[in-house]
Amino acid sequence: MATEARTERSIGSERVREALVGYAFVFLPLASFLIFFFYPLGYAFYISYFDWGPLGKIETLGLENYRDLADDELFHKALKNTLRYTAVVVPCQMALGLTLAVVVNQALRGRTFFRAAFYFPSLASSAAITAVALYILASDGLLNALIGTDKAWFAESGTALESIMGLNIWTTSGTMMLFYLAALQAIPTDVYEAAAIDGAKSWRTFWRITFPLLKPGHFFVGVVSVIGSLQVFDQAFIVSGGGGGPNYSTMTVVLYLYNQAINDVRFGYAAAVGVILFALIFTLTVVQRLVFGRMEAA
Repeated sequence: MATEARTERSIGSERVREALVGYAFVFLPLASFLIFFFYPLGYAFYISYFDWGPLGKIETLGLENYRDLADDELFHKALKNTLRYTAVVVPCQMALGLTLAVVVNQALRGRTFFRAAFYFPSLASSAAITAVALYILASDGLLNALIGTDKAWFAESGTALESIMGLNIWTTSGTMMLFYLAALQAIPTDVYEAAAIDGAKSWRTFWRITFPLLKPGHFFVGVVSVIGSLQVFDQAFIVSGGGGGPNYSTMTVVLYLYNQAINDVRFGYAAAVGVILFALIFTLTVVQRLVFGRMEAA
């Protein structure tokens, strides 16, 4: 009995040591995450209740910043643009990324080359790509020379945001392709062999087997795409010179936040914008989780 008790204590102490070693390994990354993510988030909540200038707190406002946002027409315009951008870009990114992933997942000649080629735009700087696009989509640019028009795509309010949409759909589809490719390669080959034995055609196999088994991939890609779309900034900033033009057609929530914080030096008001954006992202992520959770349970 004494031997068994000593053995149990030895096993218990060994488990404690293993747990301590594990916590020691994750301590620094976890501490860094808390310092660089949760602290700024909490600080943003804090200063959003004040009129905060470059030298610190000027006046306690309470919820006045949020009430001003509710009546701010330019913020409403920025929010509308951002939501419209997200509604178009997210499904297009996912559809194009899935299509590319299915193509490069086949036993094709030069498959590695095509995977790298499709992913390459995602590696390039978005600022550099936007700068090149400014020349291509100018009134005397390459696109107009090909289609025979003189339209300034980024300089007209009816096409400026749509041009940014098309640009981002192309540049980010390679990243979505990689996510979907990883999910596709995690699907067991047994199910495809069973479908082939049953005589299922390629299109039916995709819709009946591949697409439903990609639900975890759909959720991950959807969340990443929604978060990235709601935070669109650099393309809108470069195209409009920071002003959100023409006619505020490229004004996004993050660009509006930047202008309030940097140009107008209203840090408290900008923090309130950030809090609203955080709440929107969190809400949409929860909604996506609930939707995909029901799909997995069905």
